[in-house]
Amino acid sequence: MYDLKISGGLLVDGTGDPPRPADVATVGDTIVAVGTDLPGDAARTIDATGQIVTPGFVDVHTHYDGQATWDDLLEPSSGHGITTVVMGNCGVGFAPVRPGTQEWLIQLMEGVEDIPGAALSEGIDWGWESFGEYLDALDDRRWAIDVGTQVPHGAVRAYVMGERGARNEPADADEIARMERIVAEAVSAGALGVSTSRTLAHRAMDGEPVPGTFAAEDELFGLGRGLRDGGGGVFELAPVGSAGEDIVKPRSEVEWMRRLSAAIGQPVSFALLQVPAAPDLWRELMEVSLQAAEEGAELYPQVAGRPFGLLAGWQTSHPFVKRPSYRAIEHLDIDERIERLRDPAVRAAICSEADGERRGGMHEGVSMLVARMLDQLYVLGDPPDYEPTPDRSIPAVAAAAGVPMQEAAYDAFCAEDGRALLMVPLFNYVDGNHDVIREQLTHSRAVMGLSDGGAHCGLICDASMPTTMISHWTRDRSRGERLPLEWVVRKQSQDTAALFGLNDRGVVVPGKRADLNVIDHAAINLRMPRLVHDLPAGGRRLLQHADGYTATIVAGQQTRDAGLDTGARPGRLVRGHRAA
Repeated sequence: MYDLKISGGLLVDGTGDPPRPADVATVGDTIVAVGTDLPGDAARTIDATGQIVTPGFVDVHTHYDGQATWDDLLEPSSGHGITTVVMGNCGVGFAPVRPGTQEWLIQLMEGVEDIPGAALSEGIDWGWESFGEYLDALDDRRWAIDVGTQVPHGAVRAYVMGERGARNEPADADEIARMERIVAEAVSAGALGVSTSRTLAHRAMDGEPVPGTFAAEDELFGLGRGLRDGGGGVFELAPVGSAGEDIVKPRSEVEWMRRLSAAIGQPVSFALLQVPAAPDLWRELMEVSLQAAEEGAELYPQVAGRPFGLLAGWQTSHPFVKRPSYRAIEHLDIDERIERLRDPAVRAAICSEADGERRGGMHEGVSMLVARMLDQLYVLGDPPDYEPTPDRSIPAVAAAAGVPMQEAAYDAFCAEDGRALLMVPLFNYVDGNHDVIREQLTHSRAVMGLSDGGAHCGLICDASMPTTMISHWTRDRSRGERLPLEWVVRKQSQDTAALFGLNDRGVVVPGKRADLNVIDHAAINLRMPRLVHDLPAGGRRLLQHADGYTATIVAGQQTRDAGLDTGARPGRLVRGHRAA
């Protein structure tokens, strides 16, 4: 007798094979049978007639390092078919940590990933020093999804070098050896890899770049040796130039990555985006990745399934934040503030004023960036459109209405009861080119990533990217531009799982872990992101829900029913590689 049978569905099994009718049966946390008209009874049956059945999705680029210590639901990711996340990316995290330096790590995470520091300070119950002790603390937790993590270079460097490490001073041979040992111990204890950041866009709250940003090659190779000697895993990084601050150095970055991968025999995965300063550079870096594979190295560019951009609105960041008439009402709760903003007199005052004195802070800085990019602002809409056509740009909306761009933006923010969001596509959308992302996704070395689940809480909500992949790329694009459903499913299940050695999941075959989705392919859609204040200390974040997920199964237990949390918490810490 089976514990669960999913019957009548169209199976998209994660291998890349074409969809086929098949039932799926599980016992405990394992898939035990796949086939048509499976004999035998089941304690529970889910009727998947007219729907697709897929593996659970594996998201390899998240930042739940703090949230995982207090939150068992791990939204937004758990609501988008994701059943396993990997955190500890970009060189930031919370272990190892010397007693008394916890707040510094919080400030580093807040600066780099825009996770409210007050929420982290209140939410994290520190009870560890070493990375192994951090894993032990996570091992005591239960979540709606599985969690794996990498050991972050920034924390390791600061632990070994103290203030010198935090200020990015060069490491000597003894310090590199100590870092190497810590990484090896962390990987041996269960870390899935080691991560670092080399982009100047990643800075702590005090403005200092992430420790390790300027690390010399001997230090980076020391981390790599530790990774290898601890049992192996992924070397992940945000490279120089990934945020567009340098258009020459990425070439040399890929060269050392290629040599590192060949030297340690482990995969290297790096963030890759199209940057406006060099819109074709990404193609060159992709080609270098192919050459590296031919020479025995493993380089995997991490790419995104939609433009990487900020979400602007009255609840997040907007270009009017320094206007005196706006400042006079910004203290009001959101409903009253929006009511005032829709008053024609208030609108006229705000639109006619010059900016007041700058007060500083990350969100004011982002608002000023939005103000400088009005000509690149797009109406996101409801349901949200992440590849908007030119007519949805603020210049086009302004021209059609016969008003200045700032007035068109103001009115667009006031739509949808004042909750409307506009998108500023910083990367992957130069001149509104829809084809770049498709070309990146279909490159043979590319791996799906860069969702940043749990991070950039008030500016971005890309943890919903798996839903975009299923709805937009396999259904909503014009027929000649769509991607095959079976290919898209494999891209975010088997391929991402295999990169991190999680070979017990990612495909629907007997013997694999019972992580599954039942999806109404015709109905799956994203809802608009909404700002909520549900983090510790009232911290804010954007959440985005979806329609069309009939059921999500983790380790054989249903965690989502028609998109709603069931309360089941089968998720566990994933330590190290998993055998097939």
